[in-house]
Amino acid sequence: MDILIDIILKAGRSAVELSLFVLLPVMVVMLSLMRLLEARNALDWLVGRVSPLLRPFGLTGLGVFAALQINFVSFAAPIATLAMMEQRGTSDRHLAATLAMVFAMAQANAALPMMTMGLDFMPTLLFSVIGGLCAAAATYYVFGRRLSQQEGQLDETLHHRSAESAKGVLDVINHAGAEAFKIAIGAIPMLVLSLVAVTALKRFGAIDALTQMLTPLLSLAHIDPLLILPALTKYLAGGTAMMGVVDDMRRAGQMSAELLNASAGFLIHPFDIPGVAVLISAGKRVAAVWKPAALGACAGIAVRTLAHAIFA
Repeated sequence: MDILIDIILKAGRSAVELSLFVLLPVMVVMLSLMRLLEARNALDWLVGRVSPLLRPFGLTGLGVFAALQINFVSFAAPIATLAMMEQRGTSDRHLAATLAMVFAMAQANAALPMMTMGLDFMPTLLFSVIGGLCAAAATYYVFGRRLSQQEGQLDETLHHRSAESAKGVLDVINHAGAEAFKIAIGAIPMLVLSLVAVTALKRFGAIDALTQMLTPLLSLAHIDPLLILPALTKYLAGGTAMMGVVDDMRRAGQMSAELLNASAGFLIHPFDIPGVAVLISAGKRVAAVWKPAALGACAGIAVRTLAHAIFA
């Protein structure tokens, strides 16, 4: 029992520190910036200019906005956009392409805080965009080609707060801060549980046994066995939990910045059990197209993984 209490207390301390002192400040700044750009109609302008270029990839104007949200806000931010697309009559084929893109891109709630751990953000962002476009195109033209293309009466107008006055700017910043606080506090339970599970597995030798068993296979593929723990955490507990594990490994000197950047392609994205569950909750039609979207996401993540492994 003493061992369990010690594990819980250490995991809880690490989770709170990571959430409040790393995740929260980054999310406050980025969310405030994004919401101010929305309020000033800068994002509307950007979406309007970029949308025609991305239509060949199976993306609509709102799909472009979802890409901005996943890269600069958090993995959960595109939920509202996906729900809006469903309600406004976007076809199943375009919905699947957008969902695949979101699955395959780098999630801001992990990528931005991991800059403090040595992650190079600009290459991560570039490869995220390339992987997301590959995922969308693969879904639209291959895996989701049999989905309905019937469009309802589309309204792609983005509704958001105004920042025309000092009071309006302050209101936008306050709401962005509250949203960031909600994201950071909401991450704590999953962080604590995942860190407790991972620490317990390490303490009782399960991770060492799994690493020893898989090392010969991983060596043949030139994959560092150190990646077993963060990868296992990521796909079972999500990107934020993975970030906590990587933070511990970086503090202990077990993972180099070079290895972190080389593995970012398959570690930083919302295509994991919690991420899929959250994103498909956007609506019935979104949930109905998750299978072709998942296949497309695998193609996009594979492209990102190769890009990071070669150029990181």
